[in-house]
Amino acid sequence: MDKWKVCDQTMNQSEKILEIKDLCVEFQTVEGTVHAVDHLNYTLHKGEKLGIVGESGSGKSTLAKLLVHFYDLDSGRITLGGQDISDMKIDALNDRISYVSQKQFLFNTSLYENILIGRPTASREEVLDAARRAQCDEFLARFPNGIDTMAGDGGKMLSGGERQRISLARALLKNAPVIVLDEATAFIDPENEEKMNAAISEVIAGKTVLVIAHRLHTIKNADKICVLNQGNLAAEGTHDELLKDSEEYRRLWKAAEESAVWEVRA
Repeated sequence: MDKWKVCDQTMNQSEKILEIKDLCVEFQTVEGTVHAVDHLNYTLHKGEKLGIVGESGSGKSTLAKLLVHFYDLDSGRITLGGQDISDMKIDALNDRISYVSQKQFLFNTSLYENILIGRPTASREEVLDAARRAQCDEFLARFPNGIDTMAGDGGKMLSGGERQRISLARALLKNAPVIVLDEATAFIDPENEEKMNAAISEVIAGKTVLVIAHRLHTIKNADKICVLNQGNLAAEGTHDELLKDSEEYRRLWKAAEESAVWEVRA
């Protein structure tokens, strides 16, 4: 997680937080059955920062949505703190996992109310603090009504990066122990990269984190990286270990390096 890695020496790294057991999900297409996730097994420990990478269609985002029960499982189990998420009430699951995706929908209410969704019982001071920690103050200052400005349909009053920071403020306010970032850096550009990284650092501090990433540089310093291929776990390890041992990861990293330096020529 490049600039995001947060170390907390007080955590018990042996404590299992999230367990994926023989997980399978299938989708039917015109071409037949597609195994989006195929007999996947993994254990995420308390305080661990895990990166998930793979080519398009490898099952990364499907896995992220499964963790928050957007889809039903065809077989297998996902447990959170030892409890099967299929047996958990949606409110209980939402209290324990914050999900931040690249496409965050904002309701046509005030930006304040959009952040308050993270924890409806929060005070105004807590909402303002979450907005500050998510680096929202800069763009909120543009609006005469500040945080009480209406977001507009789908958040049209804000840029993609600004909408993302509002969603990170929601996650900060919620303060769930597990964070799932599904392509949450999709709207990083040179103008907001520093602020977005600072916001994400606040969100993941002291948390157990799973990051789905196309931008491999953002998960380079994760505690561990898993490489998915057609729903299967093809390889796992640190960045250096995977560069040494995984041909698939080397190919993904080479593509990431090349895309970072491309330029338009006449």
